[in-house]
Amino acid sequence: MLWKKGAIWNFILARLATSKGYLDPIELFAKLQRFAKPAEVWVPTELLRSGSILQARGLINSQAIQHNLDWIWPHWVNHQFNPRDKAFIPRAFSISHINMTNRNWTAIGLPDFPEYPLVDPRGLVTPFWDSWSVDGWIMAPDQTSFFPSQAENVRQEVEYGANFRIVTTSKSDDANVTLTSHAEVEMAEGIPTCKTVFKAKAPYKAWLVVCLRPYNPEGVSFIDDIKRLADDEGWRVNGKNDVHLSHKPSRYIYSNYHQGDLSQQILLSAVSEPKDEHQIACPVGMAAVAAVYEIEPHDNKEITVSIPLSKHPVKTITSWPENLDDQCQLRIPDKLFQYLYEVNLRALVLHSPGDIFPGPFTYKRFWFRDAAFILYSMMTVGILKNVERILDLFPERQMPSGYFRSQDGEWDSNGQALWSMQRYCALTNKTAKPEWFISLTRGAKWINKKRIFPKHKGPHNGLLPAGFSAEHFGPNDYYYWDDFWGVAGLEAASEALKTYDVDLSAKLKAQAADLLKSIEESLEMVKTRTQDDAIPASPYRRMDAGAIGSIVGSYPLQIWPGDDKRILATVKYLHKKCFLHGAFYHEISHSGLNAYLTLHVAQVLLRAGNPEFFKIVNAVAKLASPTGQWPEAIHPQTLGGCMGDGQHIWASAEWILMIRNMFVREEESTKTLILCSGVPEGWLLENKPVYFGYTYTTFGKVAVTITCQEKIKVSWDAQWYGAAPHVEVHLPGYLKRTAQENENFIEIKKDERLKDTEIFKTADIAA
Repeated sequence: MLWKKGAIWNFILARLATSKGYLDPIELFAKLQRFAKPAEVWVPTELLRSGSILQARGLINSQAIQHNLDWIWPHWVNHQFNPRDKAFIPRAFSISHINMTNRNWTAIGLPDFPEYPLVDPRGLVTPFWDSWSVDGWIMAPDQTSFFPSQAENVRQEVEYGANFRIVTTSKSDDANVTLTSHAEVEMAEGIPTCKTVFKAKAPYKAWLVVCLRPYNPEGVSFIDDIKRLADDEGWRVNGKNDVHLSHKPSRYIYSNYHQGDLSQQILLSAVSEPKDEHQIACPVGMAAVAAVYEIEPHDNKEITVSIPLSKHPVKTITSWPENLDDQCQLRIPDKLFQYLYEVNLRALVLHSPGDIFPGPFTYKRFWFRDAAFILYSMMTVGILKNVERILDLFPERQMPSGYFRSQDGEWDSNGQALWSMQRYCALTNKTAKPEWFISLTRGAKWINKKRIFPKHKGPHNGLLPAGFSAEHFGPNDYYYWDDFWGVAGLEAASEALKTYDVDLSAKLKAQAADLLKSIEESLEMVKTRTQDDAIPASPYRRMDAGAIGSIVGSYPLQIWPGDDKRILATVKYLHKKCFLHGAFYHEISHSGLNAYLTLHVAQVLLRAGNPEFFKIVNAVAKLASPTGQWPEAIHPQTLGGCMGDGQHIWASAEWILMIRNMFVREEESTKTLILCSGVPEGWLLENKPVYFGYTYTTFGKVAVTITCQEKIKVSWDAQWYGAAPHVEVHLPGYLKRTAQENENFIEIKKDERLKDTEIFKTADIAA
């Protein structure tokens, strides 16, 4: 037995560990695997790698923060380490101290450029990926000093237009001291440059302190050495990155770990002779520096910090107006919904610079799963240049077996890749590119070959293998999420390849039907066990939060009709058992409120004609950060981020898709275009037209305008790809209306409103 492949090494590792008093790692992993169904991959290597990096950073935090709490730390530390705060987490036996209560940040940048400076909720600017940060303080030796990271009176918002700027205004409790920062990325002599403008005002003589700090929103980020620039005001950090200051300070103050926090060194400098220092090094990696500027009472002091993000000019960058002028426009009276649409439209552009990233920091890498939803959103609003160049990279990510691999052990990716490629063709009325042919063919064949047919038929007969799936469903299992995507992928490939090979197209369509039949048969066995129509995450699971994945059969894939009783029973369970603060609380992995999965529930309800969807959309809107973003999961108590990236682009995509489908959505099975089925009554104000368009649909480009005067008029301007489709207007609270041939508007009398219809109220969602 010991001489089987790898067994001798397992034996040696086990003996070595137990001889030192550790647990037998081989036995431990074997027991862990028993919680999951047998699978090819126990856990994706990429997930282990990213998790180990995160925990390593947390281990460094544990050595740097908890015994130096008199330092000036980022916003999240001041809450999570404060025993009087609801964000407090006891550290006890936890050797890794990670930001798990306020994972919030927002990226700034330029289109077509993949570097994203981050701004945290208190204006801390991290110019490079996982780097040190720039902060601003107001200090005075004989008055109370003011640090934004410790302030509660803070306002933050996005200013968009010619550029994308985050403005953070921090005030003291008495509002007498104000520090405002404007952070954005601009082109300077062909080089993308992170610029932060600090504006300070105090009623007494004080200092504006512009400083470099050895941390970011995740924790410690090492600064080993800092040197003054020889030919300009500012510094060179770690021998590679330059920081430029717009004005010469009255003095520079340096500090390292052994000298103590920079804030203390600044105060000490007021009572000592100024030192003409030009550099500092720190063997611990906690060097810091400040440029100190004098502020006269009630005067404004303004300093700009400029940090080049590239060593050389970049020619491929385009401006924000160039990227947004032709995109789908929204005009509604709801200021919050309008703001969220605008900033998230820009988030999609920013995070698709040639690849697609579901986040600017923790998730700055590629997954087919996130890409499917993000790209779909971009297609509908016309960000087509970015979409096509990303889809062209898909074949390069495909294994010789046909597997579209973003990480091992996840069997949903092939369906998502094929669906995305065909969705692009359908929404743009284009034929699949010839160079996609082999990729589409191999990808579809992989799905069919991957299906399993055990000797003893059971509920997973004909389904895809047990796998880790979308990561947030639980241990390895036969997830219906994977199978629904498999059906969608086979159908998509069938449609895309119809032009090239009719016989192959028909074969793939039959295979899609056969996989769907296996799902149906599996669900019948499940129903026999559960006596319920609701769909669990897998055939072997009870109903739990993981069932959120099973509703993909309705949204966005439309494999089943909108009124399918199994989908609606699943949503009913989720809404009753898994909602908190009006949003979906995902108890598996995320342990937080999830914006994008909540919007999946809302989309299913919208499609089913259930007005409860709008309460859910309202709840998601209110969970957005002041910069209009959502972290991957939201802490139920702090309402800050508790998992994943602090700015999750899948959530951005779902917000755009939600608004789009409220105005314009397709029912593929009936070839019907449905207009205004989610437009709330509160938006229909007299003499204020509501507008959305142009959005790409499978029938053509469409723009919708709603005017409300003596009558409610719903009109549409369309550029159909062929004959006009069947068009219906489902304005909430009124009978459905069908457009006649060649008709492009429908008028509705206000007194035709259905009686006893309480619909789309915008009241607060109860906690």
